Amino acid sequence: MKIVELLKKSHNRSQFDCGNSALNQFLSQTARQHIQKGISRTWVLIDSARPSEIIGFFTLTLCEIRVEALPPQWAKKYPSQIPGVKLARLAVDKNWQRQGIGEILIVEAMQRSQIVAENAGGIGLFVDAKNEVAQSYYLRYGFESLESSPLQMFLPFQTIAALLKRLPESE
Repeated sequence: MKIVELLKKSHNRSQFDCGNSALNQFLSQTARQHIQKGISRTWVLIDSARPSEIIGFFTLTLCEIRVEALPPQWAKKYPSQIPGVKLARLAVDKNWQRQGIGEILIVEAMQRSQIVAENAGGIGLFVDAKNEVAQSYYLRYGFESLESSPLQMFLPFQTIAALLKRLPESE
């Protein structure tokens, strides 16, 4: 059974390889430090049969965005600085890629970001797509590009709520 849990010492970070050295390095050397310092939270997907093996991970942190960076239909609704949740990183081990793991992780990130917003406020989930391929991936889930930079993207919590309502109960 696949489980999402907060990154722990018992997870084998050194064996994770998503094909991107910066993401691999973040997971192996920085993620736990950021958890301990309160900078961000990194969540890992594991299989209960092999609980130390990391299938994939995502990192959430808080952010603040200048309203003029938002798409115009959103910018007119808010003050000059607005809070949100940032999907800082998302990666799937090469052995698990192209098997729907990314979707499991992004849905979990949406659910967790919505909980943050319900308790602390925020208008949406933000992500910096690394390239156009990543941008097209996020567009599939309803993310919108920011005015200032097309690779910086935003998913309103209203959209997340609608997406999550359409998911089967098992997810």
